[in-house]
Amino acid sequence: MTNDADTGLLTAPRVRELATRLDLRPTKQWGQNFVIDPNTVRKIVRLAQVGPGDSVVEVGPGLGSLTLPLLYAAGHVTAVEVDPRLAAQLPLTVAELSPEAAARLTVLQQDALTVTALPDPQPTALVANLPYNVSVPVVLSFLERFPSIERVLVMVQLEVAERLAAAPGSKVYGVPSAKAAWFADVRLADRVGRNVFWPAPNVDSGLVELVRHTPPVTTASRAEVFACVDAAFASRRKTLRAALAGWAGSAAAAEEALRSAGIDPSLRGERLTIEEFAAIAAHRAD
Repeated sequence: MTNDADTGLLTAPRVRELATRLDLRPTKQWGQNFVIDPNTVRKIVRLAQVGPGDSVVEVGPGLGSLTLPLLYAAGHVTAVEVDPRLAAQLPLTVAELSPEAAARLTVLQQDALTVTALPDPQPTALVANLPYNVSVPVVLSFLERFPSIERVLVMVQLEVAERLAAAPGSKVYGVPSAKAAWFADVRLADRVGRNVFWPAPNVDSGLVELVRHTPPVTTASRAEVFACVDAAFASRRKTLRAALAGWAGSAAAAEEALRSAGIDPSLRGERLTIEEFAAIAAHRAD
């Protein structure tokens, strides 16, 4: 292979060549849609603001379209890949296109949802083109399990990106929005068309940025707060008094916790900030 304008990035012909070499047919099971546009991966790395001091964890590297520019920008990349053929091929592709960066790549052949530990250096950023079917649990679990992650920039289904970045009162504000807000400031960084992928998905994508912040101050645990969030959105049309009745033990107990937290029991969950959910959980714990 020859370099793409001396940058060593994967173009559409190279992606298809690699797939043919591996007898690879992208599977829906693992949500495989490979990026074939070098400009898109350059944009992702630029928006992620990673530099030589960063250790990046990438989930679902696939054939390496994003891995290569990440290696050019960051000090180290740990790539987590569930497909054994892709996990075996990735170091070979990097050695071929960017041999000077090969020593700064670690590949884990593992399901990202089962990863509980990562090799050093510990990640300061999560940057990935995430499979649509696991995008929210991957983002939330990595923020929970790896407190060293300061920034996240992921490409996900546009609808998912909008939900993650939604503010209280929005029609798409829900469980992912509230839980993401526990960990980070979240924003929709950009939109991405479907033609940058092979095979092209039938939906557009979005780039969502999360910058870690200090969680809300509360006497309740994160698990207790998240249980309150889950209960509030399990029946979106119900008032909080009714929606939280099972979680609190009764409608009366739910109302007591809500009023103690200064929340109107007739509101619905979509109106509440994560700080307000934390206050409710703290009063229920009391």
